Amino acid sequence: MGEQEPMTAQHDRRLDAEAASSLPGAGGPAAGGPLGWLRRRRRATRLAITAGAAVIAIVAALLALGTVTNGPARTAAPAPRAPGFSLAVLGHPGQHITLSRYAGHALIINFFASWCAPCKRETPLIARFFRSAHGGVTVLGVDVNDSARSALKFARRAGVAYPVVADPQPMTTTLAYNVPGLPATFFLDRQHRIVKRVYGAVTLTDLRTGLAMLTRPGGRG
Repeated sequence: MGEQEPMTAQHDRRLDAEAASSLPGAGGPAAGGPLGWLRRRRRATRLAITAGAAVIAIVAALLALGTVTNGPARTAAPAPRAPGFSLAVLGHPGQHITLSRYAGHALIINFFASWCAPCKRETPLIARFFRSAHGGVTVLGVDVNDSARSALKFARRAGVAYPVVADPQPMTTTLAYNVPGLPATFFLDRQHRIVKRVYGAVTLTDLRTGLAMLTRPGGRG
């Protein structure tokens, strides 16, 4: 038995025969008649299908190229290094604390003032957080543009037990850290890079989150 003709070919032949038989007295299809139109339609359909497949292939290739070109997600830029400073200890102008004193250690720096309303709520919270850590966190307070008498009284009432330095006018250190307003808290890793900033009064969650960033592997010594 010979090979069976494909169904699509049989269908095309039947359509051709039907169209040819409809022509008046035609022995063959007229170029401009129904059969010619039918063939042109089938040819246009095949071309459209072929073109559509080509477009899909091109889009897939472009997407694959984009994936290869883009590669892995870009890593975040390294955290900026904190500006160095040397400031007098609050109430002891003859003694100074420098940032380099804490070399190799993570540090939380809190900028505050006795005249700052949000600081009245925030400073006692930081003081309790520091005490509860039992030496597991290093905190430094920076009193900004304040009188020593008012700042000392404020710190005692808040229960501050960590070191506090003064940054009077022209507030060189405060400006170097681009502090937009008080209070402001900076979390520095072992290399003294600023890994977290909080503008406004910190919460206990802020402190815990910042400390976790500093105590993860490679974060704090």
